[in-house]
Amino acid sequence: MRRLVLIRHAKSDWGDEGTRDHDRHLAERGRHDAPRMGAWLQAQGLVPGLVLCSTATRTRETLALMLPEWAEQPQVEHRAELYAAAPATLLKAARESGAESVALVAHNPGIGALAAQMAVAAPEHPKFRRYPTAAITVLEFDEAMAAGRGRVLAFAVPKDL
Repeated sequence: MRRLVLIRHAKSDWGDEGTRDHDRHLAERGRHDAPRMGAWLQAQGLVPGLVLCSTATRTRETLALMLPEWAEQPQVEHRAELYAAAPATLLKAARESGAESVALVAHNPGIGALAAQMAVAAPEHPKFRRYPTAAITVLEFDEAMAAGRGRVLAFAVPKDL
């Protein structure tokens, strides 16, 4: 069994037009939502053993706010190739990690598209296809991580909590 946790960064701040996209921080709402989503993962017993995180400021901040909510601290790797990555790049990183339980903290449209591609069936949640900020999908695979082979164990967005 392998598990893949797909986390979109929490709501970012668009207030400073001079800030490069890579360097945008979380908005107040994002700083509120990220720890709540981390606590949700902990309560579900779905905290990953390895987290691969984009190097963008907003993904790093999202993860930093989730980590204190987890009883067991995962190994964390920050990866530049995950910034604004396509689904194929994200999947390659997860597969090559070799971890039984790996999370990706990344960006839309890639992370949402990957969730849709990997699921055997989309969850009956009105926001799954939109994949809003701080959305999390947890998929489980009997064999290799392959498109259309993941069972959705859980999906949530901050408004669900």
